[in-house]
Amino acid sequence: MKNKNLIVVGRHHLHKATGSFYIQTIMTSLLQTLLKPDHNEHPEKELIAQAANILQVGEFQLLQLAYYEWHGRDMLEMEMNNLFSAYMIDNIIPHWARDFARKILARDAAGETSLDRDPAYHRYDPNYVTHVTEGRRKFITAVIAISSIFVLAIAASEMKTRSVTSVLPPYFEIEDLDRKGE
Repeated sequence: MKNKNLIVVGRHHLHKATGSFYIQTIMTSLLQTLLKPDHNEHPEKELIAQAANILQVGEFQLLQLAYYEWHGRDMLEMEMNNLFSAYMIDNIIPHWARDFARKILARDAAGETSLDRDPAYHRYDPNYVTHVTEGRRKFITAVIAISSIFVLAIAASEMKTRSVTSVLPPYFEIEDLDRKGE
């Protein structure tokens, strides 16, 4: 049997008397945000946002990185959903995420400038491409080497035979073809 004095907001069940208080709180928060956009009700979320900005990743991506560092494995789908809900809706930030964010901020304060280019922090970013140093030169060298091997192999096979009908295998000499026709 449902209680007619309860209302549901998100995952929370509120009594109608406290429901109006909840709505008033939301409206006050909205007004504060409109008047002062820098206003942050959750300083711990600001910590996560700052660290994410330093790494040039999203906040949830930072949470995934923190989870991986703390637990040594990627999150399961269910864990991801629970974390997203806890972080975005309930403003709950796990201790391991705060610890990870503080480490990133400390490394940035110490002057490490290449944090945002470290591929380890972009493991969940499908658009992040790491460039191989001197990759173009190595590729061109490999293509030239392989092409040279093919050219030398064809040249060596032509020198071995006297008069061939084609440059590529199978090699039939003109004299062999004339003998078969007799």
